[in-house]
Amino acid sequence: MTESRVHIVDDDEAMRDSLKWLLESHELEVELYASGDAFLAAFNSGFRGCLVLDVRMPGMNGLDLYSQLQARHSTLPVIFITGHGDVPMAVSALKKGAVDFIEKPFNDQDMLRLIESCLTQDRAAAARRAEDASVTQRLQRLTQREREVLALIVAGKLNKQIADELRISIKTVEVHRSRVMEKMGANSVAELVQLALRRHS
Repeated sequence: MTESRVHIVDDDEAMRDSLKWLLESHELEVELYASGDAFLAAFNSGFRGCLVLDVRMPGMNGLDLYSQLQARHSTLPVIFITGHGDVPMAVSALKKGAVDFIEKPFNDQDMLRLIESCLTQDRAAAARRAEDASVTQRLQRLTQREREVLALIVAGKLNKQIADELRISIKTVEVHRSRVMEKMGANSVAELVQLALRRHS
């Protein structure tokens, strides 16, 4: 499942159905789960979208599920649904990386705004991951010598300095530099440096 969906985990069937109706009326794809265990059974790292998660559920509660997802390196943004007494638990979840929480009874527009914000965040994160993977693939196409030249370019060395350090001619450095630019898809040295540094950020 790679398409973007709003995953709702809540033991309250009426709440699940109400949220499903609200979100589908705004043309969002929705998946419902009655428990944390049910969501974990379905979960895989390819899930995209966001997770709306009730804090207080029998068995595995929302915080327990959130901890399990963190252990599995889930990238799904998480919104907690909380009753008034559960606010301290939700604040604890925020400190661990959850996006936000919303108190029952909540306003539909507030929930929609939160979900849209999470979906935007997820799209941006997915785009970054795709770009990082692309940069990694391009780096892997470089020869050992081209990698050495790239490292020295990133270090701010001029062609003559690179030639001296690698004990090759300036002409050879120029050839390697040209190939590195081409393989990395960079139009300028600044862009090349940004791509190389992105890999290590």
